[in-house]
Amino acid sequence: MTFSTTLINWYKQNKRDLPWRKTKNPYNIWLSEIMLQQTRVAQGLPYYLAFTETFPTVANLANASEEQVLKLWQGLGYYSRARNLHATAKYITNELNGIFPKNYNELLKLKGVGEYTAAAIASISYNEDIAVVDGNVFRVLARYFGIALDISENKTKKEFQDLANSLLPKGKAALFNQALMEFGAIQCTPKNPNCNNCVFNTSCFALQKNKINELPVKLKRTKITNRYFNYAVVCDNRGYFVIEKRTANGIWKNLFQFPLLETSKSETNLVRLQLIEKYRTKKISVINKKAIIHKLSHQHLHIHFFEVKLTNTIPNAISLEELKTKPFPIVIFNFINANYF
Repeated sequence: MTFSTTLINWYKQNKRDLPWRKTKNPYNIWLSEIMLQQTRVAQGLPYYLAFTETFPTVANLANASEEQVLKLWQGLGYYSRARNLHATAKYITNELNGIFPKNYNELLKLKGVGEYTAAAIASISYNEDIAVVDGNVFRVLARYFGIALDISENKTKKEFQDLANSLLPKGKAALFNQALMEFGAIQCTPKNPNCNNCVFNTSCFALQKNKINELPVKLKRTKITNRYFNYAVVCDNRGYFVIEKRTANGIWKNLFQFPLLETSKSETNLVRLQLIEKYRTKKISVINKKAIIHKLSHQHLHIHFFEVKLTNTIPNAISLEELKTKPFPIVIFNFINANYF
């Protein structure tokens, strides 16, 4: 029995019951694939359900405000995905008359759609014979075939793409791609894969050679930057709060936050003195003595919140009720809901 046949048979018996597998609508497939980039299914599923309920069509999504889209996305991370999603929905609705591109090459032209996402939509929605290659696919193929090439290199990506395309049974792209992704997600996992109960345990190179933990090979390591964020939770005499919108490119663009003072290291005493000078009040205290460490893919944020109580009225400050309607980074959202208010 061939690799592809064995894989597809496994999938038919073991696939998870997921809503985007019950449709070939490119809108739903696109939405699910964007949401599941660098995101586990368990985390992404509630967001998918919320989005499809709130925005059942691409036109509904296009006609929403960006603030509405970001609020619904809040907590899913990698917010550029949400901004690109919204921009692409507008483009499809306004420029393409609401019709998704119907092949891989045209799908690649959409903002936020890379090779993997384009292949997923093209194969699942239109059954185009093109294989998907993502982290799960790298892992499965590297282990099964014993490929020790560095997956962080572009030339390696092409070799895996060619191999995956050669394994794809013609006319069964949707089935094969979903089987390959699912196998990597729930069977051939990054750590502690279930090799004893695996349909490939007699033919897998990595298992036979005891190289499960060595494959795939990725030599480049992500450099982690530490940043120190100090938020001033400014409250005026009405109990209204000051917030600002992050407009610069970078993390959390177009999300809201409390006024931010970023420092080169953890310096709560210095920050307090600077806030006293800025707001001309000594009613300032550190709310969390121990920094909240929020880990992103390339950055670790060390966060302190400072309570700043003022006796005057601040123009443009907003009520707590309005504040809670705004999209915030999840670490601030959690603070608002659990730690302070």
